[in-house]
Amino acid sequence: MAYALQWTRSLIFIGQAYFAMAVIGLLLFPWALFSSRGARVACVSWCRWVRWTAAWMVGLKSEVRGPIPQGELIIAAKHQSFFDIILLFGAVPAGKFVMKRELLFTPVLGQYATRIGCVPVNRGKRGAAISKMVADVKKSAEEHPGQLIIYPQGTRVPPGVKLPYKVGTAILYGQSGEACVPVATNVGVFWPKRGIYRKPGTAVVEFLPVIEPGMPNKAFLAKLEAEVEAASDRLLREAGFAQD
Repeated sequence: MAYALQWTRSLIFIGQAYFAMAVIGLLLFPWALFSSRGARVACVSWCRWVRWTAAWMVGLKSEVRGPIPQGELIIAAKHQSFFDIILLFGAVPAGKFVMKRELLFTPVLGQYATRIGCVPVNRGKRGAAISKMVADVKKSAEEHPGQLIIYPQGTRVPPGVKLPYKVGTAILYGQSGEACVPVATNVGVFWPKRGIYRKPGTAVVEFLPVIEPGMPNKAFLAKLEAEVEAASDRLLREAGFAQD
C-alpha cells in the first residue's frame, strides 16, 4: 500500500514537472529568443521548481555540497539520472553541458540548450566527434562563457555499476588549459535512470577539490575517476545503498 501511494505521488510529481517545463519554457521563450540571460533564468527557475516540488510531493530533498565553481572551467560529474542535471545546473552561475546531439531536437529542452551554449556531440563518430567537440567548446567559450559540464562516462550510470571514464574529458582538459572540478553524487538511489518511482530521502551532489590544469591526460583521467568514484561510493553509503 505504501509503495503504491508513493508511486502515485511520483507519477503526479513527474507530470507536473514536465507541465511546468512547458509553461515556463513558453512564457519566457520571447525573452530567451533574444537573450541568453532569459534562457538561463527560465532554466534555473524550472530547476528550482523541481527541487521544491520534489521535497514536498515525494519527500525527495536535495543538497549541493562543496564550494560552487565560478569562472571559466570544466565540471566533470558523475551522472546517474536527470536529477543530477537539475541540481548541477541550478547551482552554478553559468552552466552549459556537453550533451548528445539528439537532445537538440527535444521540444523546449533543445531550444533552450542551444540558447545557453550547450555543446552537442555525435556519439556515434568517436574520433571526429572529439575533434568537433573541442572546436565547438572553444566557440561556446567565446559566445557563452561559463562552466562547461561534462559527464566523463558518457551516459547515466546506475548506483553500484562501474563503467570506464572516456578519454574525451581528458583531451578537453588538456587542450583547454582550464581547471577541472570533479563532482560526486548519489541521486540515482532516489531518482533512477528509468521508471516512475521516486524514493524519499536526501539526494546529494558534491563539488570536490579542484584539479588544476597541467596534468598529463592519462594521469588526469586516473585521478578524476579515483576521486569521483570514491566520493560517490561514500555518498551511496550515506544514502543507505548496499553495494555488492
